[in-house]
Amino acid sequence: MLIRRPADIAPSEITSPELYRARREFMAHSGRLALAGASMLAMPWSAAEAAALANVQPNKMPLKDKPTRIKDITTYNNYYEFGLDKEDPAENARALKTRPWSVVVEGLCNKPRSFAIEDLLKLAPLEERLYRMRCVEGWSMVIPWVGFSLSALLKQVEPQGSAKYVEFVTHYDKKTMIGTWQPVLDWPYTEGLRMDEALHPLTTLAVGLYGEELLPQNGAPIRLVVPWKYGFKNAKSIVRIRLVEKMPGTAWNKAAANEYGFYSNVNPDVAHPRWKQDTERRIGELTKRKTLMFNGYDEVASLYAGMDLKKNF
Repeated sequence: MLIRRPADIAPSEITSPELYRARREFMAHSGRLALAGASMLAMPWSAAEAAALANVQPNKMPLKDKPTRIKDITTYNNYYEFGLDKEDPAENARALKTRPWSVVVEGLCNKPRSFAIEDLLKLAPLEERLYRMRCVEGWSMVIPWVGFSLSALLKQVEPQGSAKYVEFVTHYDKKTMIGTWQPVLDWPYTEGLRMDEALHPLTTLAVGLYGEELLPQNGAPIRLVVPWKYGFKNAKSIVRIRLVEKMPGTAWNKAAANEYGFYSNVNPDVAHPRWKQDTERRIGELTKRKTLMFNGYDEVASLYAGMDLKKNF
């Protein structure tokens, strides 16, 4: 059964007036945004699509961690395409039109094809997956995603033996994604995994959150969730997946290679130039906690056997 979000929560109830005015100043030169936001709201799921959530399988990998409040998960976001402040995406991402939507899978595979979001929702049984999520900035959450293993999608296209990496390309619309007006990254946002990382059963394509459809600020309609990696590896609003032979360039690695490694294996012994990595603050808590290697997912350690995870961070 869907857990419905209250319909009477307005952005003004979530965002402080000071932050709201700051964003208005940032958006002052965009007179078109209000019109775009009014006419291009994220589309709700159809009855048939919503039915896919009715039989979500329960979480098979229980955590002792308490889930983060849905209000925090949906109002404290890094989604730079919709603004640089944490509160920006909850307001600005309403301009994201999530229907129609398709994901093209191409490259070194025997059966490249385009998958409509409706087909992806039926590709594999949806599961609840309660995962830790950690940001390189030193904060973390525990999020009850709804989705399925990325491997189920890759199996459909039959990767060739020469495919060593998987590249993810996200949605890019400069007209509505006001954050892309800032030269922060090389748009569109791209990410990548090694093939064995992509095929690991923990690697998830998420389509829901807290038992309901994924919201735009959280990467609707479909996003990547790799729970042992830092959050910047978890590409949102995916439109293209490429199977390639050589390590692909990724958005943050291209912007600052000394700060954002390709592997991003949450190695707390590797300090970020601006943030310590050996402790973190869980959103909703006051005190910090020790950061765990691989974010606590020891089952992925074998993927990196023999690697220097201080060099390959």
